[in-house]
Amino acid sequence: MSVGTEMPVGGNQRATQPLVGAKRSRAAVLFHRLGPYHFARLRAAGRLLPIVAIESSGVDETYAWDLVSGADQFERVTLFERADAQSLQAAKVVNRVCSALARVQPAVLVIPGWSDSVALGALQWSVQNRVPSIIMSESTAWDEKRAWWREWIKRRVVALCSAALVGGSPHADYMRQLGMARDMVFWGYDAVDNDYFSAKAEEVRSQRSEVRGQFGLPERYFLASARFVKKKNLPRLIQAYARYRKLAQKQEVRSPTCDLWSLVLLGDGPLKPDLCSLISDLSLHDSVLLPGFKQYADLPTYYALAGAFVHASTTEQWGLVVNEALASGLPALVSNRCGCAQDLVREGVNGFTFDPCNVEELAALMLRISAFNFPLAAFGAEGQRLIFSWGPDRFAQGLKDAVEMALKSARPRAGLMDHLLLRFLLLR
Repeated sequence: MSVGTEMPVGGNQRATQPLVGAKRSRAAVLFHRLGPYHFARLRAAGRLLPIVAIESSGVDETYAWDLVSGADQFERVTLFERADAQSLQAAKVVNRVCSALARVQPAVLVIPGWSDSVALGALQWSVQNRVPSIIMSESTAWDEKRAWWREWIKRRVVALCSAALVGGSPHADYMRQLGMARDMVFWGYDAVDNDYFSAKAEEVRSQRSEVRGQFGLPERYFLASARFVKKKNLPRLIQAYARYRKLAQKQEVRSPTCDLWSLVLLGDGPLKPDLCSLISDLSLHDSVLLPGFKQYADLPTYYALAGAFVHASTTEQWGLVVNEALASGLPALVSNRCGCAQDLVREGVNGFTFDPCNVEELAALMLRISAFNFPLAAFGAEGQRLIFSWGPDRFAQGLKDAVEMALKSARPRAGLMDHLLLRFLLLR
């Protein structure tokens, strides 16, 4: 439901029992826009505790995902149904956030990070109304350059929260660096609907010849899926692929041990003309495919028919596409600058990590994994086994544990400096 002048709160009724047995026991979970990932997480969480999902925007100027409507196992509120809140004035956003929270009256507030006006406005409401808050974060200590004064601000913001829900081990480490006590930090923030990708991929593989022809996909290919922006490191990926082809062709002359794969690169973005020029300069027209941006329903087809997945970002807080690939049964080559790499990639078991600035290293791994005798199926099975402990149920349990911790802990007290800091951040 949207939140307009009257701001009704709507959604499906649930059979779950509230944590403390009252309407105010609900946890309000804020997200920018509810996509398939959020929906799967919230549905799982709604089975464990009463959830009100507050999405700030009905549209998104960055991601072109189709609208995910409805609410299953949770209530849903939309602040700006026809606008992207990130493009609106902070004062307007904060007023809408505060009005919605005043109507919902949550027992706990679950906030997405510390940077935009929705998160900061929600935190301000939490402080003013003495409602405990949980901060959700997938930041690591090394995903961006850190300035001391920004870290000081983050520590002040984190100190106003009663618990944290993070992606994995490097994110938990960073949260503790920012001052959150170890027993207040819970895991599970970054999850996708593993069952969906696993089942759909298996369905596609059962009719692979027909589907491969329908989608015009090669027999063997590396798959990458990313926005065409600088941090995704796609030029180096293409250069590494070109180098891989040369290595494979040399090896083929000496001994036929390598099957030459294509590269399928899903996505779109401002760097597309540059990538097309690079593909042309390297004479890769026939071996690099750019099918464009694909909606959620089409993704399992590309995963199912691929040989391996590659994610080459120079900086990535997590990398949910890696979750999708593993759930689909693919081996994964993942940049060691991705936040998920430490927890989701087991070297030589379900994939490999690499330095995203080292073209030769990535090319060598592509050569290795495309060898005739490489155990792709075994790597894919190990990836599926691992990722199924990182699904929506993990998010749900982590959120429930964080909520229980926040409810029983003493409320952080905000001083004058904290109030002034929040006002300053909202005026930026």
